[in-house]
Amino acid sequence: MSSGEEQTLLLEDELLLQNENNGLHTGDGSVDINGTAVLKQKTGNWRACSFILGNECCERLAYYGIATNLVSYLTGKLHEGNVSAAKNVNIWAGTCYFTPLIGATLADAYWGRYWTIFVFSTIYFIGMCTLTLSATIPVLKPAECIGSLCPPATPAQYGVFFFGLYLIAFGTGGIKPCVSSFGADQFDDTDPKERVKKGSFFNWFYFSINNGCLVSSSLMVYIQDKAGWGLGFGIPALFMGIAIAIFFSGTPLYRFQRPVGSPITRMCQVVVASFHKRNLEVPQDISLLYETQEKHSTIEGTWKLAHSNELKCLDKAAIISEAEIKGGDFSDPWRLCTMTQVEELKILIRMFPIWATGIVFSAAHAQMSTIFVEQGMLMDKTIGSFNIPPASMITIDVISVIFWVPIYDRIIVPIARKFTGRERGFSELQRMGIGLFISMLSMTAAALLEIKRLQLVKELGLVGDAVAVPLSILWQIPQYMLMGTAEIFTTIGQLEFFYEQSPDAMRSLCSALALLAASLGNYLSSFILSMVTYLTTTGGKTGWIPDNLNKGHLDYLFWLLAGLSFFNLLIYTICAKRYKEKKAS
Repeated sequence: MSSGEEQTLLLEDELLLQNENNGLHTGDGSVDINGTAVLKQKTGNWRACSFILGNECCERLAYYGIATNLVSYLTGKLHEGNVSAAKNVNIWAGTCYFTPLIGATLADAYWGRYWTIFVFSTIYFIGMCTLTLSATIPVLKPAECIGSLCPPATPAQYGVFFFGLYLIAFGTGGIKPCVSSFGADQFDDTDPKERVKKGSFFNWFYFSINNGCLVSSSLMVYIQDKAGWGLGFGIPALFMGIAIAIFFSGTPLYRFQRPVGSPITRMCQVVVASFHKRNLEVPQDISLLYETQEKHSTIEGTWKLAHSNELKCLDKAAIISEAEIKGGDFSDPWRLCTMTQVEELKILIRMFPIWATGIVFSAAHAQMSTIFVEQGMLMDKTIGSFNIPPASMITIDVISVIFWVPIYDRIIVPIARKFTGRERGFSELQRMGIGLFISMLSMTAAALLEIKRLQLVKELGLVGDAVAVPLSILWQIPQYMLMGTAEIFTTIGQLEFFYEQSPDAMRSLCSALALLAASLGNYLSSFILSMVTYLTTTGGKTGWIPDNLNKGHLDYLFWLLAGLSFFNLLIYTICAKRYKEKKAS
């Protein structure tokens, strides 16, 4: 490097230090949409987050306007059976939580979070409009039932409906890991006051999600049941358009983090370099491992990470070989990686067991939009002259979340802070563990309710009839409330955990991992339903989940899920105790 280049770098470092010291600019390298350093007092913070939270509220209203009552559309309009409808909903929901890997990779590596949200929001909106057309244009709508005869939907009708449905899955999946991370980016990690606000952001972000869900699970479900599916799908499409408009209105206030290249490529480089140097010994003195001498890491806009003692085989990627010393060439990342780059991969590997335990939680959570709804269909849905749509009972879950978020943020956290000494009251791991325990209680409550319902079925001689029993659907409130409370702890805890513990340059990708757990949870739920149906119907048996649930044993399914949740909690506890948090050097 020439002396002129060295002087330029020194001047840049001095300017950065001046900016950080005088407080005019953020200390985390944030820029505006034009790529220039942002003024701290005029950008970010809650003023920018108000647009992000408004966008999330409207987008979630659109999403849940489709998702909440989807099983009713499949059974009532496409004339699918209970198991088939539940599996289709689980697979679609799983896809919605799998596609975030695509959006996250594009955001971290190439486009940045803002432009990734733009592209996938457009796809999302097209899918919403397609779904609306499939329920509005007569030739695209399935024929109505004539008595007990329900003609199946044509391949073209299926095709248009599922094309729109999976465009939505692709669109919502692409923006999911970016919106929460983009909102958290509005708070400067180097400012202690803003760092505390960032912890509150995740609570209010989830609060906004559930406000959108509240409207969908009550008003939208009612409109779909009473006014028709064309209007019922059209209104969510309109709100998706509003969500896009709100998001882009806040552009001048946003803080942006530059994309820094593919995290997947960097991880592969560590694996290849460590394999290439597999015969070398890791030095006892970790200062001999390769690392840049600059304040920040070689990955632009990120902090260097402290060395950890686990997975030392990967440290070999940072060993400077004799050939590299003699040649003075340290520029090939496929042969030599910085210690920070190695630690990025180690962090992801350490996260894996914690991530995996979220799958069973998501499988239990998935029952709210499928089996809970089907259970409610065979209960007394009337209150006076008003008839409660079973799918709208998810409103109880949403109300539970909306009720608990302010209490958690304003009351529980300050009290817990006095005992734990932590800024956010509980650690992310403690918070998630509490939620896993409560989700187990939700499955237990559902099982006990189903036992009571089946007792009434036998007493009234309704086993052979697929009719509702005189047991109020309001008895489902405890299982929905418990699941909502579990979300406050586990789901928001996951958002915090995968943002805070992730490497700086992988935050979208790690947020996508939390969503991937939800995806696999839905697929696991679908797999459990398939296996239970297969194993319990052998030899001509009725099975646990027949089309006439009065002949079945949903209580056995709920006990199975409660048991899986219990063993999952035990495994989580062991993994959480062994987990070592990320440390910057």
